[in-house]
Parts: sequence; C-alpha cells; structure tokens
Amino acid sequence: MFSLLEPPMFSRLRDARRILVAGAGGGFDVYAGLPLALALRGSGREVHLANLSFADLYGLDQEVWAAPDVAAVRPDTRARGDYFPERTLARWLELQGLPSTVYALNRTGVEPLRAAYRELVARLGGVDAIVLVDGGTDILMRGDEAGLGTPEEDMASLAAVNGMPEVPQRLVASLGFGVDAFHGVNHVQVLENLAALERDGAYLGALSIPRASREGALYLDAVAHAQAATPTHPSIVNGSIAAALRGEVGDVRFTSRTSGSELFVNPLMAVYFTVDLPGLAGRHLYLDRLEHTVLTRQISSVIARFRDELPNWRPPRTFPH
Repeated sequence: MFSLLEPPMFSRLRDARRILVAGAGGGFDVYAGLPLALALRGSGREVHLANLSFADLYGLDQEVWAAPDVAAVRPDTRARGDYFPERTLARWLELQGLPSTVYALNRTGVEPLRAAYRELVARLGGVDAIVLVDGGTDILMRGDEAGLGTPEEDMASLAAVNGMPEVPQRLVASLGFGVDAFHGVNHVQVLENLAALERDGAYLGALSIPRASREGALYLDAVAHAQAATPTHPSIVNGSIAAALRGEVGDVRFTSRTSGSELFVNPLMAVYFTVDLPGLAGRHLYLDRLEHTVLTRQISSVIARFRDELPNWRPPRTFPH
C-alpha cells in the first residue's frame, strides 16, 4: 500500500541499500538520474551511477575496463576529444567530494548489454535495485505510436534489465516530458501509455525536482559544468530540464544546437514519471524480438520490420486543453 506522504518510487526503494542508477538512452541520460541518485545517497544508501555510452570507449586504456563492455570511468580517465559525458560527470562528482566513478556501458545489442549489466552488478557486490533513467519519454513508447523518438538505446537497456529477475527492484524514471517532440513523439500518447500502466498497477506516479532543494541546486550546477566542459555538443535534453527547473518557459535558448527549431520549455520537463520496469516491458509490443540482438543496428532493423508489419499506427492527438 502506498501513501501520499511518500512517492511510490521511494516506497519501492525503501528497503534497498545498494542501488544502481543508470542512464538508459545514451549521451547525457545519466545526468537525468542525478537528482534521484543524490536524494537516495543523502538518505544513507550506497548509490552507483552508470550510463549507456556514446563515447569512443574502444580507445580507453586497458586498466579502465572493469569487465567486457563495462568501463570504470574516473576523473583522470584518458580519452580522445572532449565528448565524454561519463568522465565529465566523474569530474563534477569529484569537485563535490562525492564518489567519482561512473560506469560506462558499451552501446550494443541486448545480449551483450545484459551480460555487461550482470558483470557490473557482480563487481558492485550485488544490488537491491536498478533504476533506469531516460532523459525524455521515448522509453515509455510501446511500439505502435505515431512516432517512437530514438528508441534503439532505450529499448536495449529496457530489454537487458527486464531479463534480470534476480534484481529485487527494477524501475524506470523518465525526466524531460516534451523534449522528444523534436523526434516525433506525440506526448498525448505518452499520457495514454501512462494511463494504461496505471490500470495495470505499474505506474508509480510523478514527482518534481524542487529548485530550492539540494538535489535541484546540484543538478543545475552539474548541467552548467557539463555544458562548459562540452561546448561543441552540450545536452539539449538536460539543458531544457535545467531551464524548466529555473522557471523558464517557452523557446528558451541555451545552445546554438537548437537554432532553427522552436523549443517549448515548461514545468513538466522537471517532473519524473516513474513506472515499474517489468510492467512497462510487459506492455511492449516488440521487446521480445530484441532478445538475441548483439549490435545496435540489429535493434534498428527489428524495429523497422515491426513497424512495417503494423496495419496502422495509433493516430497522434493534440492535447485538448
């Protein structure tokens, strides 16, 4: 039984002592999990951070590899170029006096990614919970929507962790409602999917990041640090979330990467929508087809074939209010 006095996600994590918070969709997704990780760590839990990585991990030194497809990235990890979100976050964590290892997971198909997760969990001495975090909402797409966003990495992560029933609690948190509109996601359909999950008992509610909280202030600082460290490719998703958290609204400009497009920054971008991971996977229409994929491009092919087989897609709707 849940209570209004405690968000259901935290009720589910009440007995979890060691928790892995992992960015599901690559890029800077791990930053979207930072407020949750900080809140959980502040309550006395052991929290570890991981991210499906878009960086060139194959160029890392041999000693960085904790296991096949798992790199233990630290502030002094050497790499080519300035685009390395995991190292950027590690450096920020060190500046805050926080544990500063961020695990980078190779961008692969489901089979090797699940093996990598299991290797990482074993290295950590086991975990009581995995929280997958998506910067955006495309992890909530089930497959028949008008647009799926950029689903390959999110679906690889979802399928990989769904196949790990040995982890007692597996949850998903989506932060950045609205940012995937640029990639074709219809957010009325996101709401429809959340309603269906509520009917199944798999929706764990929404919670906002208070700007005046320690977690909110540190998140804003981390995003600003990342934007300064990665000037050629700052995160549009986290930049939008940070702008929403500051109270900005509308077509907010924080990077030249958004030139030529119109943003709609709004308070819902700073709200976590949280769900039970097996429940989300159970409503998915093609996730089982990804089980034996080894490469990301195989996932793309599976999705394309599935979409071609559908007699029609759910028609997009305009929010009526």
